[in-house]
Amino acid sequence: MNKHTIEQASTPTKTKPGFWSHFAISLTIVSGMLAANFSAKAAESFSVEVIGSGKPVLMIPGLMSDARVWRPTAEALSGKYQLHLISIAGFAGKPAIDGDLLPRVQQQLLQYIDQQQLQKPAVVGHSLGAFMAFSLASTAPDTIGTVVAVDGLPYLAPVFTRSNDTTVAMMQGQAGYLRQQYQQMSTEQLTAMTAQGLFIQATSQAHQQQVLEMAAASDAKAAGQAVYELLTTDLRSQVHNIKSKVLLIGASGAMANETDRSAAQALYQQQIATIANATLEFHPQARHFIMLDQPDWLTAQIATALKD
Repeated sequence: MNKHTIEQASTPTKTKPGFWSHFAISLTIVSGMLAANFSAKAAESFSVEVIGSGKPVLMIPGLMSDARVWRPTAEALSGKYQLHLISIAGFAGKPAIDGDLLPRVQQQLLQYIDQQQLQKPAVVGHSLGAFMAFSLASTAPDTIGTVVAVDGLPYLAPVFTRSNDTTVAMMQGQAGYLRQQYQQMSTEQLTAMTAQGLFIQATSQAHQQQVLEMAAASDAKAAGQAVYELLTTDLRSQVHNIKSKVLLIGASGAMANETDRSAAQALYQQQIATIANATLEFHPQARHFIMLDQPDWLTAQIATALKD
């Protein structure tokens, strides 16, 4: 997730700044073409890179990032798994599409799974990609296998408000305002906004620069549409449909104190409370792009989750 917070991108609201920004400052998707027999036209909302062999695993990046963030992790897993690295339209240089974004990505991912005859693929998603993993698994519980959600939730808005009592109705006006703001941004403005929150995204300057470059190559209108959809789509009432195992991983390295860390863990836990087989893990040093900050630890967590 390379991005901008509600606080940065909008007029003052009831939302509160702080460590919650680390989640919002994120989310990611991208665009493209396809793999194997899947037609480019059918998959205009994403592209696919396939590496390795074995049990299928979809890997979905977050807002304004692409498959590059997952490639090292995928390479580490490629001896036992077939990794399908997704890049979503409009992000990190991928051509944007008009209209709804995330609903189309979900629909076309399910078509891709069917056409490629993937048997209960696991879904590993970061930020926006984690939201997509929850959406896929709750919409098609008999189709999706293990879910690993990396610093992403069934509903984004509570990250800003610090309350799981937040509803879509409360966020509708602000979501529309944010979408309009993004649509008016130049590449320079989008890049500058991203730069303000880089310390939340990753620890090293090299990784921060990687995040910034992906954002700079993204389409502002697509980013705004994604943010709007994330703030106006609440999956909490349907994640109980998920039948597979779920591992939710959080990052607390950018949080200022133990009070913030405890509050974040409680909020994350509440969002997965209705899922029958869900586990929560936090890394105390990692920042939002956990795969960049703590690659070995995250790869081990994913590998363990995928064993069953």
